[in-house]
Amino acid sequence: MSLPDDSQGTALGRFFDSVEENLIAAILGVMTLITFANVVLRYVFNESLIWGLEVVLILFAWLVMLGISYGFKKTTHLGVDAVTNLLPSRGQRVAALLSAAACFAYAALLMKGAWDYWAPFAALQPTEGRWFPLGFTENTRDRAFYMTDQVPMLGILRWLEDAINYGDSYDKLPRVVPYFIIPFGSALILLRVVQASIRIIKGEQASLIVSHEAEEDVERVAAQNAQEE
Repeated sequence: MSLPDDSQGTALGRFFDSVEENLIAAILGVMTLITFANVVLRYVFNESLIWGLEVVLILFAWLVMLGISYGFKKTTHLGVDAVTNLLPSRGQRVAALLSAAACFAYAALLMKGAWDYWAPFAALQPTEGRWFPLGFTENTRDRAFYMTDQVPMLGILRWLEDAINYGDSYDKLPRVVPYFIIPFGSALILLRVVQASIRIIKGEQASLIVSHEAEEDVERVAAQNAQEE
């Protein structure tokens, strides 16, 4: 079963590509609108959205996590390839595979840590083991009652009160909602690293970072535009 990757040119891959791009664009748009509205309210009406800053910070965290995974997906992460470019083609391939293995190990550890941090906020149990999950712990202190400082509770999420908070109502948005990006984003990063590693193994991709050849492409396009003028 192939992973949903837009590089395959499949309809499913294009769908996932569109969802990620639109979500990132929507987050940027909402952050901009809230910030702009707060500036206008503060300097024109001497008012402010008390929850505005916290929402922007939450959305920024979502943007960072989604952006990291999207960077692996599109091979847009910057890196230094001055040393690897001195190696022969076989050496460059080995270096790329080693870097992919290191990124996979880091992403896997990040995924475990993300789950262990988020789980108590969802009334779930974190995993045992320092490096690898060895099952689930027991009697971990429940943090489902933790709420954000100022973000209002959304009516559409009231079902969380019965699901994880023993029927007690939330005055503000529970932290389990904004913190969900931690395990979700980590899982997406791990998925994208695996996909990129597979492309390197197949010879469809040279490394995990954007190549210096992009500069050559820009120079070539600039030269073509100059000739046309």
